[in-house]
Amino acid sequence: MLAALTDDQRALQAATAAFAENRIAPFARTWERAGTIPRAALQEAAELGFGGMYVPEAMGGAGLSRCDAVIVFETLAMACPSFAAFLSIHNMCTTMVARHASASARDRFLPGLIAMQTVASYCLTEPSCGSDAAALQTKAVASAEFYALTGTKSFISGGGYADLYVVMCRTGGSGAGGVSAILVPNGTPGLSFGAQEDKMGWRAQPTAQVFFDDCRVRSDNLLGVPGQGFGYAMRGLDGGRLNIAACSLGGAEQCLQIALGYMAERRAFGRRLDQFDALRFRVADMATDLQAARALLRQAAQALDADHPDATMQVAMAKRFVTDTGFSVANDALQLLGGYGYLADYGIEKIVRDLRVHQILEGTNEIMRVIIARDLIGTRP
Repeated sequence: MLAALTDDQRALQAATAAFAENRIAPFARTWERAGTIPRAALQEAAELGFGGMYVPEAMGGAGLSRCDAVIVFETLAMACPSFAAFLSIHNMCTTMVARHASASARDRFLPGLIAMQTVASYCLTEPSCGSDAAALQTKAVASAEFYALTGTKSFISGGGYADLYVVMCRTGGSGAGGVSAILVPNGTPGLSFGAQEDKMGWRAQPTAQVFFDDCRVRSDNLLGVPGQGFGYAMRGLDGGRLNIAACSLGGAEQCLQIALGYMAERRAFGRRLDQFDALRFRVADMATDLQAARALLRQAAQALDADHPDATMQVAMAKRFVTDTGFSVANDALQLLGGYGYLADYGIEKIVRDLRVHQILEGTNEIMRVIIARDLIGTRP
């Protein structure tokens, strides 16, 4: 049985639901057609604390736990998974700045990130290395006063839209130990962007390649210690994987609710659809699968909050299971509506398109299996 939410979590869920219902859901299709999320909407979310969810209150953030955050992202995604996921990426970056930035960089960037007057993008993936992220080739050459970056990042949410790019780049030798994380503000000479990608889902999020051509930034834009950037990135991804799983859960829950409403009204062969046992059993299975996914997700969030030794494995389990389950439930909901499910007016087809990428990004679900198996079996030959 799922542990009951605390009073604070119920209040957080209610405030998030009101925001999602009034300020996201009515505009989600418009944003998708426009290919962008208005900055005003992001700043409204920031007023609720959603620009710096994990940043301590003493630093101006909301100070939420991972357990709190999965409730937020599940609720936001019921209105628009694309919007919710964009906030997740921004929060990954904001948290890295809060934890690892120099005092100078923190003072320059963190207040704007928390208020979402500064929007951040996470730059890890490259054209020649997706799952093998430690093989990245973007280089940063150090001098006394600056780092000069050269290379290309691909599939970057917010590419060309964001104000700040958290870039994983090579400052040392091969492998993960040669990777550092550096902040690159938009407008820096040598920073440019490719055309906006034409995607299946997440169409409200601008996505583009990001290019660095002798792009010079201040030395104190380095996050933390040289050579530790890959570790920072992976720790950020643990939280991001929980968030993406929560977005899948919320989107799928919304699809189930739409299907239940449709079945209560639609009639065939003289009966409402919700009176046919075959369909009743289908939605019973869908609801059960979502509840199992929710339990696994919250357990993984608790493990990450507690810094449990196997938290990364539990997060990988949750990301794999919840995103697979979410897409399956959303797709089944579309099938229950038949031809109407295929129409944009009913809302399911957009969610199905949005959720499909969750099985790919933040580490593919095949990589999640690698992580789980490595922890279970080890790396012995």
